[in-house]
Amino acid sequence: MQFDLHQSIEILERTPTVLKSLLSGLSDEWVMQNEGGESWSPYDVVGHLLHGEKTDWMARMNIILQYGESVPFERFDRFAQFTDSKGKTLDQLLEEFTRLRHDNLRSLKNTALDGDALDRKGTHPVLGTVTLRQLLATWTTHDLAHIVQISRVMAKLYKEEIGPWTAFFSVVNT
Repeated sequence: MQFDLHQSIEILERTPTVLKSLLSGLSDEWVMQNEGGESWSPYDVVGHLLHGEKTDWMARMNIILQYGESVPFERFDRFAQFTDSKGKTLDQLLEEFTRLRHDNLRSLKNTALDGDALDRKGTHPVLGTVTLRQLLATWTTHDLAHIVQISRVMAKLYKEEIGPWTAFFSVVNT
């Protein structure tokens, strides 16, 4: 599937609603558990998505549009949520994420992005040269990947409880 801004926006607009519907009001047993080790809980993932709304996608788009490759992106702190989310409830994170996503998408829709703009290049601190089209496609993929991650973490919580049915659910065996 080729990138289409309007189709990406279809996904990006729905993410807050999907997350609220799935997570809002659930007990801590569902939202604070992870897969062990340094893996992330659904709460952590929402905090990560929120941090991205503040510092990643739109900030990088604006750097590309204003400076092109001459000003590299700031490094994204993939673990900032562990500090930023302290003392906040999941519902507070979801509300803030929803508000920021709405604001960011309003700004995105109000930015004239034709084919030439989408082909503009920026400089990622690790990946090197990237295009605006790639950045926006990655934003969409990032949302979908984290929705899958949240669902996987939650499904695994019942791995032992489903007994022999684990043979039919690859999600609990990954």
